[in-house]
Amino acid sequence: MINLKKVFRKKSTLLKIAIFATGFSGVVAEYILSTLATYFLGDSIFQWIMIISLMLFSMGLGSRFSKFLHENLLNKFLLLEFTLSLIVAFSPLFIYLCAAYTEAYGLLIYLIAIAIGLLIGLEVPLVIRINNDFEDLRFNISNILENDYYGSLLGGVFFAFIGLPLLGLMYTPFVLGLVNFLVACLLIILLWKAFSSSQKKRLVPISSVILILLVGGFFIAKPIILYGEQSKYQDKVVFSKQTAYQKIVITEWKDDFWLYLNGNQQLCSRDEVMYHEPLVHPAMRLHPHPQNVLVLGGGDGCAVREILKYSTVENIKLIDLDPEMTRLGKENKILTQLNKNSLNNNKVEVINADGYEYLTNDKSSYDVIIIDLPDPRTIELSRLYSFEFYKTCYRVLRNNGVIVTQAGSPYFATKAFKCIEKTMQQAGFNTATLHNQVITMGEWGWSLGQKQSPYDNLSSTLKNLNFNNISTQWINHEAMSLITSFGKNTYLDKNFDSNTIEVNSIHNPVLYKYYLKGNWDLY
Repeated sequence: MINLKKVFRKKSTLLKIAIFATGFSGVVAEYILSTLATYFLGDSIFQWIMIISLMLFSMGLGSRFSKFLHENLLNKFLLLEFTLSLIVAFSPLFIYLCAAYTEAYGLLIYLIAIAIGLLIGLEVPLVIRINNDFEDLRFNISNILENDYYGSLLGGVFFAFIGLPLLGLMYTPFVLGLVNFLVACLLIILLWKAFSSSQKKRLVPISSVILILLVGGFFIAKPIILYGEQSKYQDKVVFSKQTAYQKIVITEWKDDFWLYLNGNQQLCSRDEVMYHEPLVHPAMRLHPHPQNVLVLGGGDGCAVREILKYSTVENIKLIDLDPEMTRLGKENKILTQLNKNSLNNNKVEVINADGYEYLTNDKSSYDVIIIDLPDPRTIELSRLYSFEFYKTCYRVLRNNGVIVTQAGSPYFATKAFKCIEKTMQQAGFNTATLHNQVITMGEWGWSLGQKQSPYDNLSSTLKNLNFNNISTQWINHEAMSLITSFGKNTYLDKNFDSNTIEVNSIHNPVLYKYYLKGNWDLY
C-alpha cells in the first residue's frame, strides 16, 4: 500500500510540474506575441489587449473542447505538450517570414495567439481529469490551478528580467519550447511503464523529431529573423536589437544612416540637422542666458550636440528610458560620429529613467527643456505630451524658461499638432509653433513655449532671432522667418476646426487618437 501511494504521489507531482510549466510558457507566449504585434502593427495598448483577450477566449474554447477527448488522456496531454512546444518556439520565425512576403502578418499573429490559447485550454482540464485518480476533487482543482498561476507569475518575471532584455524575441521562444518539451520527456521517462507498447513506439520517434526541430530552429533563428527584419526596410540593416522597451534598428544606404525605433524613423544622417537645429536653436536663442538644460529623450545625442554649441551652458541632463539607446549614443561609431561624441562630454549627465516619473520628483530648476521623444502614437507616449506633464515642466522651469517639443507633422497629423500647442497653453505657457520640411521625413513641426514670457507675440520674436555666433549647418535668420510662418492655416483636412480640439490629459488621452487618425496615407 505504501508503494502504491508513492506511485500515485509521484504521478500527481509530475502533473503539477507539467501544469506549472504550462502556466510559465503560456504567459510568456502571450507577452512575446503582444510585443511582436506592437512592433509590426503599432499601438501597444491595443495589441496587448487584443492578444491577451484572444488567448484567454481561446483557452475557454479549448476547455470546452476538452470534454470531447476520451481515453489515453496522458498520451493526449503529451501530444499537446509537444505541439505547444513547436508552435511557441517557431512562432516568431513564422511571423518574420510572413512579413517578408505578405502584409498578412497581423492575421498570422492573431491566429497563433488563438492556437496557443486553444492548446493551453485543452491541457488544463486534461491534467485535472488525469489527476482526479490521485487526489480528492477539492485538492485536485486547487493544486492544479495553484501551480498554473504560480507558473504564470514566474513566466512574467522571466520575460521582464531575462527573456526580453537578455535573450530577446529571437531565443526566448525556443527556451519556452524546450521547457514544454523537457516536461513532456520527464513524464514519459518517469511514467514509462504506464504506456502501452504501441504508445511507446509512437512517443520515442515523435520526441526525437521534435528535439531535432527545436535544436535546428535555435541555430537557424537568427538568419531567418534577420531576413524578415530586412524586408521591413528599404536599406541594409547594419544594427538591430530588441531591448526591454523598443526595437532599435539602424540601416545604411551609401554613406547615409537611418535610425528606427519600433519601425518608425527617428532620424537620417543626411538631413537630421533640418530636424535638430529647429528643435534646439530657437529655444536656446530665445533664452537670454541658458545654463542648465534638460533633454527628455534624444538618446541619439544629436540634440545635445547642438546644445553644446552654447558657451553659457554649464550642465545638460539627458533623461532617456532605454539604457541601450543611450549606450549606442555613447559608443556606436555611427552615432558618435553623427553626434560629435556629445554624450561623453563632461557637461552631460545621462540618466536612464521614465521622463514623466523623473520630472515629477525632480527638485532641480532649468532654463531650457528640450523634448525629443517619439511621436505620441500610444497612450503611454501621449502622457509625455499631457497637461499634467507640461504643468510639471512649468514648475521646474525658471522664469523666462523655454520649453520645446517635437510635435509631429502639422500637415499629416494636424489635430495632434494643434492639440499639443493647446495643451501647452493650458499649462500656462506663451506658445509658438514651428515647422520645416525634413527631406526624409516630410513636413515636421515643433511647439515652443515660454514661462512668464516678456514678449506679447512669441512668433514675431522668434522671426527676429539670428545665429551669427553659433555654428549651424542650416538654420539662420532667414530660416526663422520661414519656419514660423504657416500661411492662412490651410490644412489637408478641409473639415478641420481648431475650436474642437481638446486638451490632452492623463484622464482624457485624446492626443494619440488625433495622431492615429491623421492623414498618414498621404505621407
